[in-house]
Amino acid sequence: MRLFAPFILLVIALAAAISLDRPLPPADLVIIERSDCYTLDPQRMSYQHELRRARVIYETLVNLRASDCAIVPGVAERWESSPDGRTWTFHLRDDARWSNGDPVTSRDFAYAWRRAILPDTAADYSGLFFEIKGAKAFFERRKERTKEYAEKSKAGTASSSDLEQLWTNTVNDFETMVGIKTPDDRTLIVELETPLAYFLDLCAFPPFAPVHRETVEKFVTHDPKSGRIVQRHDWTKPGVIVTNGAYTPTVWRYKRDMRLERNPHYWNQAATQANSIECRTIENPNTGVLAFESGGADWLTDLGPEYKTEMLAERRAYLERFRADVDAGLARGGDLDDVVGALPPPRAGERRDVRGFDAFGTDFFSFNCRKTLPGEKFNPFHDARVRRAFALAVDKQQLIDRVTRLGERVASTLVPPNSIEGYPVVEGLGFDPVRAREELKAAGYEDRNGDGVVENAAGEKFPTVDILYSTASPRYQNLALAMRDMWKRELRVAAECRGKDSKLYKEDLKKGNFMIARGGWYGDYGDPTTWLDLQGSDNGNNDRGYSNPKLDAMLAAARLESDASKRLVMLAECERWLFTEEMPLLPICNNVTVYMYDPSRLAGMSGHPRLEQDLSTLRRRDGNVEATSDGASEGTRGDLNESSSDASPAGGAP
Repeated sequence: MRLFAPFILLVIALAAAISLDRPLPPADLVIIERSDCYTLDPQRMSYQHELRRARVIYETLVNLRASDCAIVPGVAERWESSPDGRTWTFHLRDDARWSNGDPVTSRDFAYAWRRAILPDTAADYSGLFFEIKGAKAFFERRKERTKEYAEKSKAGTASSSDLEQLWTNTVNDFETMVGIKTPDDRTLIVELETPLAYFLDLCAFPPFAPVHRETVEKFVTHDPKSGRIVQRHDWTKPGVIVTNGAYTPTVWRYKRDMRLERNPHYWNQAATQANSIECRTIENPNTGVLAFESGGADWLTDLGPEYKTEMLAERRAYLERFRADVDAGLARGGDLDDVVGALPPPRAGERRDVRGFDAFGTDFFSFNCRKTLPGEKFNPFHDARVRRAFALAVDKQQLIDRVTRLGERVASTLVPPNSIEGYPVVEGLGFDPVRAREELKAAGYEDRNGDGVVENAAGEKFPTVDILYSTASPRYQNLALAMRDMWKRELRVAAECRGKDSKLYKEDLKKGNFMIARGGWYGDYGDPTTWLDLQGSDNGNNDRGYSNPKLDAMLAAARLESDASKRLVMLAECERWLFTEEMPLLPICNNVTVYMYDPSRLAGMSGHPRLEQDLSTLRRRDGNVEATSDGASEGTRGDLNESSSDASPAGGAP
């Protein structure tokens, strides 16, 4: 019998594996993403595809309506602010429930926001919470207290009671220092350091979502050596996680798929379309297209293959054949998707299942601005003159015409022009190879011996430039290779391109293990600071390590300006200075997002530039498409104008 025991165990293990790998029943809505979520902790989410999923897994105080990004009630059914705009009072609805049936309370929000503010659990967006009165001071106090405890622990004089007292002091500090009050379960009062024009927009941002305290706390411990919180993330696993949004995750097979099921306790069931949503991860862009075209999905969220330019041309050919019908439908106030979805099927060489959207974002490459590189290696990009030289040597129009080929608008700054009402158009540095060489010479590098390579005064060659990019899309590799050649031609410096998969790329980015790295940003809220704050010394998304007291002071002064028009002018001047003098990063172009979906089969897609697609309102059509006036025809010019390549960028995270 003992001889058979290993075989019996093997059979049991195989049976278990087969049962776990058993196909799931068809979902009501199937979408394909290029990357999986790194986390389901809302305070730690930062990528656009993560935030899109977070909006239906969690619900914030207020929501953004996808069609126009207007602020609408969420967990809070109403709210008001004080006359000076610094104090906000939110009144939570009685029927807001967690997926386990527990009521959603104001204390759930306070707990979640404390997690975001604590340095122990701080993440990319923690800095947004510093707008709350006392939040930054609390952050610093906690750092100071844990440092003192760690020193005591290292000396061997810390006890378990000291660890308990450290946390007790932290809780008391939060309650006394931070402007977040919960007078009862249905009332949340927030006091800000200064009035904030976009505070409600922030409150709709997923990192401001609540978490179920009792569930999260089961996986929290305190490190007896450092005194810091240790957060295990098992609470985000299906079967354990408790959510308050329209859906809750029931299956998550990393880098494969995630299944979302309707949350039976969600208060707004009438607005939720699909009972189940399957989010498939297909990293290979060609495989993603094949999966969609085989009928395996309703929406491919990022059309990646290089041949998408030809696919967009086929869409334009289809629309051109029905130009009169499309124009007439739009003239009646119809939505573009409703109009196109009701047209006869495409012929050979035509298609209607791709669409380019002007996006609220900018593609760029970051310069590592730190004094040194990992290992205390010399970093030439700490010098702004070197950064300006490399920026001036890039012909961005050539990159768009020959590399990206989507007709994007060249960007010399971060904020997409005309994307924010009242914000002036700002111009940064353009293509000027002569000035580029002058800037590099001013930094001490020129071809001193005529060998075609620049050296410093000691005869040392300019270090070989390390260009880091993610392999998630051929676009990034192609851009990196093209710029490498431009820098070799115009500046006579050598560069090497280094591709890594998304997770490893992100790790190198956070560690500063690069000289130049691919980047991109989609605005999180409708204000220039969603881009400009990225360069702040304490910003969690400042992967460049850029720090300048002058910039911090300029941003601080703009925050104190009560006149809205003057404030925007101040921010525009800040952006002009950043991208004519400092160049912490190299803007390439304003983004165009290309989706793959058939408007005759899928309804509910928003054409608003912020592209805040709401998964809970997407629905499969029943075959009867009606033109409505719900949502205007954003993107129409890009669809019908041959010269636009389906892309006419306008003005929120990859």
